[in-house]
Amino acid sequence: MVDVLAYKGKTLLSRHNPEKQGEKLALSFPLKENTLYLCPSPLYGYGLSVLLDRFIKEGLIESSAILCLELEQELFKLSLPALGAIIAEWEGKNSITAPVKFSPCTAAIEEICSFVRSTLGSLNFRRVEVLRLTGGWQLHPDAYKEIEAALGREIALDWGNAMTMIRLGRLFSHNFAANISSFYRREGSAYDIKHLNYGSAPILVIAAGPSLDTSLDKLQALSGIPLPENRPYRIIAVDTSLPLLLERGIIPDLLVILESQHWNLRAFTGAKGHKIDAAIDLSALPASGRVLAGKSFYFFTPWTELEIFTRLRGLGLLPQSFLPLGSVGLSAVAIALFCGSGNVVTCGLDFSFSLDKYHARSSPSQGDMDRKQNRFKSLINFTAAFRNGSFPALSKEAKAVRSDPALRRYRNLFEHEFAHNARLFDISGSGLDLGIKAYSMDEIFSVLTASGEPANATGADTLNAASSALTCLPTLEEAFREKADFINGEIKCLNELRGILSGELSPDAARLEKLLKEADYLWAHFPDCAKGKLPPLTDIGFLKRVRMEIEPFLRLWENP
Repeated sequence: MVDVLAYKGKTLLSRHNPEKQGEKLALSFPLKENTLYLCPSPLYGYGLSVLLDRFIKEGLIESSAILCLELEQELFKLSLPALGAIIAEWEGKNSITAPVKFSPCTAAIEEICSFVRSTLGSLNFRRVEVLRLTGGWQLHPDAYKEIEAALGREIALDWGNAMTMIRLGRLFSHNFAANISSFYRREGSAYDIKHLNYGSAPILVIAAGPSLDTSLDKLQALSGIPLPENRPYRIIAVDTSLPLLLERGIIPDLLVILESQHWNLRAFTGAKGHKIDAAIDLSALPASGRVLAGKSFYFFTPWTELEIFTRLRGLGLLPQSFLPLGSVGLSAVAIALFCGSGNVVTCGLDFSFSLDKYHARSSPSQGDMDRKQNRFKSLINFTAAFRNGSFPALSKEAKAVRSDPALRRYRNLFEHEFAHNARLFDISGSGLDLGIKAYSMDEIFSVLTASGEPANATGADTLNAASSALTCLPTLEEAFREKADFINGEIKCLNELRGILSGELSPDAARLEKLLKEADYLWAHFPDCAKGKLPPLTDIGFLKRVRMEIEPFLRLWENP
């Protein structure tokens, strides 16, 4: 039998009336709205009923919640039935579902965050606070602190994503409608990226970090980087690296386009007419994909959950989906791993910068800074290098560089998503360690040329694969008809919704609600819809805002 008074050398409960002691702590703890309370090692749950009573009395039952967590297996077995009995008794007395969850004991930190998201919801909390009712937290203090920090990061990320949705959600949806319409109408020149197959050829993924210049200098000194048809490897590049590549006479096999805003067009200056294939996200700026003269391969990274995605997915009309990684460099790596079975080498994926160099030379932002340099304006980018949150770091070569929280998050996300993949290699340089092995350029060159023969980079294999996949449907005409039917259905839905909101059609509450849910891309970016919930139909201000959104989308569906 477990002695919960003194366990593994730690005092867990008071020897004098521990139940009263727990209730006293529960009464003295300050409670707040929109707070997730982390209760480490609750043991018998002494004080839990008092806390829940306070939740009702102080009006917190809808906004705050308690996550009980026990990392010690024996104590978990003891706590589970005790907490279950307390919660059942409290729910029976109050006829309300208790805002308490007991996390699985063996779950990793990521699984605990996922458990909270799935059981307590996203965007319900603004902070995490630790609620210690026992001394059990002393058994694993560092682990509980890590979990608290991870939950805090998850909450911050959720709200950050919500703010991004409010600021850019309309733009994402507009780009999506234009791109999906264009994708449907351009049969023969636009394809699903799942039909892009580079076989076993090695792939060099080029991002626009400061180390790119040095890496390309070394690679060109070794091989000259021949044209695609003569290269023994493929090159997948991010869009912002294109000016630098063209300046060096390097033609990538595929350019990844992810950015949704117009400033991204700077990366395509002088590139019009180049026969370079492009991988285009459905939320990317449509004009970016129209500059190049190569084939277009569409992919999809969902920025939120919308009903239109579900409908398209159900009809088989969505292209290949990838996780929304937030960085074009990370998306390029995911695409490289997806489109081939050979080794993948990352280059210029730094997530760091120096005082005078935030990106590679000739990339749009770095080029702007170089052009503006004069005797009054230094090449040192003080705004980036010393802004709030930036910090010194060590590169893969143990040299001093700088980074910031956003770049660090992308670096950590890269390690989380890709570090386990044995096909990935990195080039040693000024970037942060990515969690994968970094090699010198001489060693990397042997990886890139391991196939011993030029990769077929003419694009014929890609085109044939895509054409074959299109003809898997009964007929091409039927494929076109299905896509046209979907677009026509959206146009009909928006026209009907406009008619109801304009008073031209008789209002029907059930029909109006159905139309609004189907066309949630009209309102998902509204600040009051951050949680993805449809406001009540009595909210006239909401309905007026929806009415104003309809015409732009009608134009996009009709003429992308």
